[in-house]
Amino acid sequence: MKRLNAAAFSGAALVLASVPAISHAQSSVTLYGILDAGITYVNNTGGSHVVKFDDGVSYGNRWGLKGVEDLGGGLSAVFVLESGFHVGNGQLGFGGAEFGRQAYVGLKNQWGTLSFGDQLDMTEEMVYLYNISSWGSGYAIHQGDFDRFNGDRLPNSVKFLSNEFSGFMFGGMYSFGNVAGNFHQNSAYSLGAHYANGPFTLGAAYTQLNNPNGIYAFDPYAMIGTSTFLGRPTVSVNQTTGAITDLYSSSSFPVDKQGTFGVGTSYAIGNVTLNGDFTYTTIKAFGVSSHMKVLEGGAIWQVTPAFSTIGGYQYTNFEGHHWNQVSAGFHYLLSKRTDVYISGDYLKASQGVDAVIGYSFTPSTTTTQADVRVGMRHSF
Repeated sequence: MKRLNAAAFSGAALVLASVPAISHAQSSVTLYGILDAGITYVNNTGGSHVVKFDDGVSYGNRWGLKGVEDLGGGLSAVFVLESGFHVGNGQLGFGGAEFGRQAYVGLKNQWGTLSFGDQLDMTEEMVYLYNISSWGSGYAIHQGDFDRFNGDRLPNSVKFLSNEFSGFMFGGMYSFGNVAGNFHQNSAYSLGAHYANGPFTLGAAYTQLNNPNGIYAFDPYAMIGTSTFLGRPTVSVNQTTGAITDLYSSSSFPVDKQGTFGVGTSYAIGNVTLNGDFTYTTIKAFGVSSHMKVLEGGAIWQVTPAFSTIGGYQYTNFEGHHWNQVSAGFHYLLSKRTDVYISGDYLKASQGVDAVIGYSFTPSTTTTQADVRVGMRHSF
């Protein structure tokens, strides 16, 4: 699947190397995984700096089983079971789900794959790779991940993803809410397409969640650092001490609809690949709608076969607030499967916003936040 010029990006090559190709002429099962860990410094989290161990940043930690059974006549049965976890304490990610990263079974033929389970949405399949800042620094997802550019899933879903035909592929999926008497509640759908031709790629997708819940529920202050959201307060402030209490840290903000359209493109010029993307997200609750717009650009420079440098800039606009963020990373392959890196981000938000980079840390007590990270990643 051609979505970016992988030859120009050693990190993507590392991930691809971790998932060996499966021949459809026979039945087989493959074990694979990624381990990422390192040390991060953040200048302001809730008023203090922090130096901490953190993992699953450059790539999410995972182990998985991927299988195929040849049924004859060009038809195959396929499955994936993929678990996300934390290296630091061994605990499961994704709310404690055993196979929270992916879990599906399906059929594949010359046209594509029809599958059933907990699966990556079309925003991930078609456009999330254009989030160039996060390739430099894994923390640098778009503000709050409102546009689902972090690589997200839809549970209880039916999905069709086509094979690639002359550089073009497409897909669609529907996620059942499984709520008795209400087919709409907690449901979701996602559509997308992608095209690649030589050094040029282009992808677009639309994903809508109705009543987002679970790991995709909204905690506005923790996600983007604003004190109001759709006209309602998100925090309370102690007038004596100035201490901030997040009003939705334990019970989520009840969003009716989250709909996001994203488009991204890349163009390779020698050993430099230029990337850009734009997303438009609508959040609706209590009869009110607001729109987040994100514009991003950057580049990957494959300096040598082993060394790459990546930089990106994001501009975000939401409910009169503005965010400007720059991110950079330097990655060096010690081998085809082992990578060391250093990365950093700097975020400046408009007045009245407590800056928070990529929904990754406790919000700052000022309009700025910065981080620096040194890490290592290994795939198998």
